[in-house]
Amino acid sequence: MIADRVTQEREANLTLFRVVHEVAVRHGGRPLHEVLPILRSALPPVPGLDEPEVRRIAEQIAVGRDPSGL
Repeated sequence: MIADRVTQEREANLTLFRVVHEVAVRHGGRPLHEVLPILRSALPPVPGLDEPEVRRIAEQIAVGRDPSGL
């Protein structure tokens, strides 16, 4: 059902944002070479989230930003 799929996608997005927020709070401002593996290991499998996007998120965290929007 479409509503179930939308709900699942919404929950997956919220989980992703929470994980990014958690990594940003705990590791913000650390060097990229430290943040990137931490972020990779914390992220759940997300279809469509490719390596350049993960790196972009890690770069934001490394400079002290929280790209989650939370």
